[in-house]
Amino acid sequence: MGKYFGTDGVRGVAGADLTCELAMKIGRGAAAVLTGSTGHRPRILIGKDTRQSGDMLEAALTAGLCSVGADVESLGVVPTPAVAYLVRKYNADAGVVISASHNPMEFNGIKIFAGTGYKLPDEVENEIEAYIDNQCAGLKLATGGDVGRVTCRTDGIKDYTDHLYESINGDLSGLNICIDCANGASAAVARQLFPRLGAKCTFIGVEPDGKNINAGVGSTHLDNLEKAVVEGGFDCGIAFDGDADRCLACDEKGQEIDGDKVIALLAMNMKEKGCLDGNTAVVTVMSNLGFIKFMESQGIRTEKTAVGDRYVLENMRENGYAIGGEQSGHVILLHHTTTMLRAANAIMSVYPQLNASLLIAGVIVHDLAKIDEMDADTLGLVSDYSVDGKLIGHIVRGVVNIQLAAEKTKANPGKALLLQHMVLSHHGIPEYGSPLAPKFPEAEVLNTIDTLDARLYEMDEALSRAIPGGFSEKVWGLDNRQLYRIPEDEVK
Repeated sequence: MGKYFGTDGVRGVAGADLTCELAMKIGRGAAAVLTGSTGHRPRILIGKDTRQSGDMLEAALTAGLCSVGADVESLGVVPTPAVAYLVRKYNADAGVVISASHNPMEFNGIKIFAGTGYKLPDEVENEIEAYIDNQCAGLKLATGGDVGRVTCRTDGIKDYTDHLYESINGDLSGLNICIDCANGASAAVARQLFPRLGAKCTFIGVEPDGKNINAGVGSTHLDNLEKAVVEGGFDCGIAFDGDADRCLACDEKGQEIDGDKVIALLAMNMKEKGCLDGNTAVVTVMSNLGFIKFMESQGIRTEKTAVGDRYVLENMRENGYAIGGEQSGHVILLHHTTTMLRAANAIMSVYPQLNASLLIAGVIVHDLAKIDEMDADTLGLVSDYSVDGKLIGHIVRGVVNIQLAAEKTKANPGKALLLQHMVLSHHGIPEYGSPLAPKFPEAEVLNTIDTLDARLYEMDEALSRAIPGGFSEKVWGLDNRQLYRIPEDEVK
């Protein structure tokens, strides 16, 4: 956290703390840093919520970006998570959200996402701050044809809504839901998505006028939603905040369901389905003891981070956990094992001779022992590999854990042996850490989809930093290959 950038970007009262001058400097600094790191003319997406000051700050920010040679694509009013998703889908170099989230309308903010869809690391924010502090002195301003251009994209809402619909494995038919959009950025997406999922919906907080965002509505004012749910006989209520990066809910009795409860419900469901990576949920120090004890009673581990969803996400990415979030309503889902489960299900539809229960069990347990490989502090932040991890590693530890679990539950020794082989062989060859090659079809499929999932992730990360029509840096995990980023117009 720096002088200007907090845990969630730059924030303040628009026109007083967050001025047009500051927004322009942020734009110039960001463009200069991105140009230096990418070596090409950067493309920047900008989205915003419904605050009256959003247009003013977008204009100033855009001017700063274009003045240093970056091209800007304006998405209009979209949720913050949409920008994080679309920056990757559209192969942009960065995405910017103009929003102060749940705060009153007089506040506004600027937060920046890297081309990967994740928030900028501290060191990059520090580089931008250095430009701000020295008044962008020494920056070469663009002239003539080098000045950045501005275009408007109208496909962002549809593309993001389609993504959400395709990612949700569920049917809401028969449910009668009241949805509070906080007069903010969620209205368009929510009104398209929930009916598409089959729900009968009533919407409130969908009449933004630039001044009424979060005003008596949304996740910071649940009392109105709770009253509406009870009086209207709804099955439940959902409330978003101004930029739709958090939500809270209430049940049919109007009782609040906060972020901790949402995480608990999702984690239990994921555990039941066998896709709770590491059998762990990541939360912050703000989660209460009751939540921790309840999760323990369900056989689910918790790890704690400092306050801020960025720290939750860092822990999840570092350790491969599938779910995390904050009591305030930020909930994050990552999907290494879950994407592998979907891949396994797709393969089994083509090859029905595979043993479904064995393959699914292998996907679930193959990396579970990674939690023993890491040392973490009292906040759950990983500092290094553990002694166990350095001397044994997750493959051997996984085999031992299966043996212990089989003895404790008196499981079939033959089935346990098959799972042990799948853990031992899931990296494929000795060079990648496996002492054995896969020796039956289900083990072969596990190795294949594990390798595919990891390689596609590395490719996505590397290509997000390459220019369209150019090559990425060499990727060590992919035999030091340089990857080609296909321009959009070549695949249309």
